Amino acid sequence: MSRVIGRVGARGIADLLQDWHSGRPSSRGLHRAVRRLVLDGRLPPGTRLPAEREFAEALGVSRTLVVRALELLREEGFAASRQGSGSWVRLPGDRANPDPGGWPPATGEFINLAQATLPAPPELTTALDRARCLLPEYLSGHGYQAFGLPELRELIAASYARRGLPTNPQQILVTNGAQHGFALVLRALVSPGERVLVEHPTYPNPLQAIRGVGAEAVAVPMLAQGWDLELMSATLHQANPKLAYLIPDFQNPTGIRMGADGRERLAGMLRRTRTPAVIDETLVDLDLTDGEAPAPVAAFDEGRVITLGSAGKSFWGGLRLGWVRAPEDLVQRLLLDRAAVDLGSPVLEQLLLTELLREPEPVLRRRREEVARLRDVLIAELAEHLPGWRFRVPDGGLSLWCDLGSPVSSRLVVAAEQHGLRLVPGSRFAVQGSLDRYLRFPYTLPAEELRQSVRRIAAAAAPLGGTSGPCPLDVPVN
Repeated sequence: MSRVIGRVGARGIADLLQDWHSGRPSSRGLHRAVRRLVLDGRLPPGTRLPAEREFAEALGVSRTLVVRALELLREEGFAASRQGSGSWVRLPGDRANPDPGGWPPATGEFINLAQATLPAPPELTTALDRARCLLPEYLSGHGYQAFGLPELRELIAASYARRGLPTNPQQILVTNGAQHGFALVLRALVSPGERVLVEHPTYPNPLQAIRGVGAEAVAVPMLAQGWDLELMSATLHQANPKLAYLIPDFQNPTGIRMGADGRERLAGMLRRTRTPAVIDETLVDLDLTDGEAPAPVAAFDEGRVITLGSAGKSFWGGLRLGWVRAPEDLVQRLLLDRAAVDLGSPVLEQLLLTELLREPEPVLRRRREEVARLRDVLIAELAEHLPGWRFRVPDGGLSLWCDLGSPVSSRLVVAAEQHGLRLVPGSRFAVQGSLDRYLRFPYTLPAEELRQSVRRIAAAAAPLGGTSGPCPLDVPVN
C-alpha cells in the first residue's frame, strides 16, 4: 500500500508556481516550473499532485497542456503515475522507490541535512518535570493565555534588558514560534500588492509568508562582508516598502552578524524612510565568537523595530514557542488579529520555557560549545574531501553557506538523494531563484554523521564537475 507524504491541492500548486510563464503558456514551461519546485525542495518526493483536470482549471490552461507537462516530468524521472492512484513527485534514478510507499529510505541509512536544528539538551527533561508540577494550578481556569504567561513574558523582557534594551512585559507577545509571530505582523501591517524588503539570500519560510499575504519581496543582495547598507538605503527610498525583514544576528544562511555601527546606520535609514522593520533574532543565542555582542537593533530605534525571538534554535525545534517584542500599541493590535488565527500558546510548553529561561546561560553555553565543535568537524571534513568549496567561517548560527564553484547545487541535491542524503539547494534561499552555485550545509548532526555526510556528498559531486580544486577555507562569499 502506498504511503503518501503529503498532497498539494490544485490551488496550492498554482500559488507555488505563480509567474511560471511570461508569455504564452506551454507544456515545457509548466514542466520546467514544476521541476524547479522539486529541486528547490518545495515539492518533496512522495507528494501527490492534483488531478489533471483540477490542475488545468487552477492554472487556467488546457488539460492537454497539463497532460503533456506530466509526461515530460515522468520521462525525466521527476514524477510517477499509477492508474487509480494519480501522480506523485519523485526524483530521477529513484528506482528502488518508484512510488511513495518506499520513501524516504530507512532512517538508519538516510541523513537529513534539510533542517538546521539541534536535538533537545538533557536539561529540557528536568525542566519538563518541574513544569508538570506547576501545571495543576492552571487546570481550574480556562487555559487561554492570549498574551502568554505573565512570568514567561517577564523573563523574556528581562533577557532584553540584560542585552541593553530595557523592556516591559507589556511589550512581549508569546507566539507559536518566530514564524507565527512574523505572520501576525504581516497580517497587521502589510496589504496585498505592497512590498517587503528582504536580504538576498534569506531564510525561505518568511518569503512564503510574504507571498501568502499577496505582498512582494524586494531583495537587497548581501556582500561578502555583510550588508550593503548604501544599496539598502537606496532601496528603502526607491521601492518604498511597507516593511523590512532582516536577520542581523548570524544571518540565515550566511552566518554573518551585523556590527553596532551597521545597526545604528540601519536604524537611521528606517527613521528617515519611516519604515518598520522585523528583526529576526532566532539565532542570537548561538554566538560562536569571543567578542562582545552588539546591542539589539531595537536599542537604536524603539518605535520602528519589531523583534522576533524563538526557543526553537536555542533549546529545541519541537518546543514551538517564540515571541514578538514591539511597542505596546502594536502588541495590542497583534493580539486582536491573533484571534482570527488562534487563541494563545499551550500552557504546558510555556511553563517548560519559563523553567528553561530561569537560568538559561549554563544550557546555552554548553550548546555553543557543542555547536562550535561540530562546526570545526565539518570544516575539517570539507577541507579534506571537498577542498574546492569556498565558505566564510560563520560568526554563529548553525550552518555553512558554501560556494560550490559552479551552478550545480540543484543537480547535486538530486544526486545526493541517491547516496542517502537530503539537501536543500541554494535557490531555495533566493527571492527569484538563482544562487544555484551555493548550498547550505548545517552542522547540527552528530560528528560521525557529519563526516559521513561530507563523504557521501563528495561521491555525489564527483561526476558533476566544477566542485573540486584547492581553495583556502576562510574566503568570504556573497
